Amino acid sequence: MKNSLLKKTVESLLREGGITINGDQPQDIQVHDNRLYNRVISKGSLGLGEAYMDGWWDCEKLDDFFYRINRFGVEHKAGKSWAKKLADLKAFFFNMQNQAKSKISVREHYDISNEFYMSFLDPYNQYTCGYFRDTDELDRAQEDKLDLICKKLDIHKEDRVLDIGCGWGGFSRFAAEKYGYNVTGITISDQQLNYATEYCKDLPVTLKKMDYRDLSEKFDKILICGMIEHVGYKNYRRIMEVVHQCLNDSGKFLLQTIGARTSTRTMDPWMSKYIFPNAMLPSMKQLSRATEGLFVMEDWQNFGAYYDQTLMAWYENFKRNWSKHKSKYNERFYRMWEYYLLSSAASFRARKNQLWQIVFTPNGQPGVFRYMR
Repeated sequence: MKNSLLKKTVESLLREGGITINGDQPQDIQVHDNRLYNRVISKGSLGLGEAYMDGWWDCEKLDDFFYRINRFGVEHKAGKSWAKKLADLKAFFFNMQNQAKSKISVREHYDISNEFYMSFLDPYNQYTCGYFRDTDELDRAQEDKLDLICKKLDIHKEDRVLDIGCGWGGFSRFAAEKYGYNVTGITISDQQLNYATEYCKDLPVTLKKMDYRDLSEKFDKILICGMIEHVGYKNYRRIMEVVHQCLNDSGKFLLQTIGARTSTRTMDPWMSKYIFPNAMLPSMKQLSRATEGLFVMEDWQNFGAYYDQTLMAWYENFKRNWSKHKSKYNERFYRMWEYYLLSSAASFRARKNQLWQIVFTPNGQPGVFRYMR
């Protein structure tokens, strides 16, 4: 297909979202290399993202561009690319999140550099959605999120608490420092474990390098916050069975996760290749099937709109502190992270993606579930 026809095809798709090529509005894209059109038509979202990383196009407000793409269903009208179809087939036939692949995924994203992440996260290094109910400040929103988790789990000082996928130890430190709780955190990231061990020293916190599939101890309260997105649909039942086996009969389990509106097997091809290898977002149906017969669902809260604010705050911090990392990372890396943060913010703004906090109990608690917000 000639480049002029490819351009017309792309123009027609973007027009659905009120976007003009080389237009004068903030959401309009400015094309610097006409090879963009063939790359987008042949590789879909993967080609679009790679072209941005390579400097083939720019946009004054990238988040607004993607908000329109998501809100008006431009991507669906374009149809599935071959990259997406191939990823779906691989995910159908293979377990893309087995123990070996999980280690690779963690190494490629979370083991970049602790200093890099700390430059845009809050003091409790929370790499999940903040709770902006009563504030516009990232630090306060993340503390409020952590406090909300503690209240929903109804943790007592004598409880043994497990944080599966503990990250850099933010929840462990908050819960131990503020309330004196005894927390065990597990991760398969060496970088996160090293940081968290120092971050939580002299507190009632135990940190281990461990895959969730190797757990066998009993706990009173269990948290999975921002980790199940890396588990994969073939393993949802397995992780729920592990949690059920490790949770005392009178315990509580809180799951915080990004949620998809429809059931899928894979993530966006660009996001999977460059940001979260082999990750995917669970749907309500997939989580319900995975927990059926194991738990009673006590509470399900959606505050996905707050992830827009969270990501935009991360982006502002990332941009402000970029000078600290320029010697280590190149311009393509900067554009990759800019694309990731702003396109992700737009997906929540358009309500394409959700953010759920779900509370489960093994047998159902007496009375109606309540907590102090």
